[in-house]
Amino acid sequence: MARSLRTPIALAAGLAVAFGPVAGVALAEPPAASAVAFDRSLTLQGVQNARDLGGYRTGTGQTVRTGLVYRTGQLNNATPADLAELSGRQVRVVDDLRTIYERAIGPDKLPAGASANWDDVIGQAPPEVLISTLTGGDSLYRAFITAPGANQAFAAVLHDIIATDGAVLFHCTAGKDRTGWTAAVLLTLLGVDRDTVDQDYLLSNQYRNANPADPINGVQQPWLDAAFDQVNQTYGSFDNYLRAGLQLTDTDLAALKAKLLA
Repeated sequence: MARSLRTPIALAAGLAVAFGPVAGVALAEPPAASAVAFDRSLTLQGVQNARDLGGYRTGTGQTVRTGLVYRTGQLNNATPADLAELSGRQVRVVDDLRTIYERAIGPDKLPAGASANWDDVIGQAPPEVLISTLTGGDSLYRAFITAPGANQAFAAVLHDIIATDGAVLFHCTAGKDRTGWTAAVLLTLLGVDRDTVDQDYLLSNQYRNANPADPINGVQQPWLDAAFDQVNQTYGSFDNYLRAGLQLTDTDLAALKAKLLA
């Protein structure tokens, strides 16, 4: 069932967002050795940018557990083998961060045993904001913090991670922007240092075989910087963003850390 019933903003917006990504597997050189200390790829054939979010070290020496949280692109082209792989990895919840239009033209295929939630991040953004930020960019990433409904969407994913007996998979279309910010938020609140968070974000260029200078298919460090900057502008600190923006309680944060850190 959908957690939101938001209407599409514009036909052109939906087309550009939905058809932007290209197929790709990997570039020759990863951004940093520490970001690929183990093979985090899910090796799916029809799903782009599919990887395990675990394996990273925190500032306190703990490690983010693998096999519990996955980030990917949309699942509309998932093959039967892909779905079997995800089912075998105990994916029990799929959180879809796309707009209603993206979902309509590329409906997800779900692995057996998984339920789906719709957590539309930017569907309520003003049309001029959405249309001007279809190719990534600072404005889009700032909207992840300021757009109506965005906080609720990101928070819903985190609550699913707490509540799910099994793994959670979250995705947007390309698995790089909305998905990238969700991953950055989760890793940061778990205590992973900013350099490593940046490395995970930039891995989208590797897994999508994208040139970072290509704003449709790649990602750029200044975009993620803009989101963190907007967090500070709006909330004063990342901790305030978690508590006042995403409405996470001490209990929520403790539960995420207890579940995901070893």
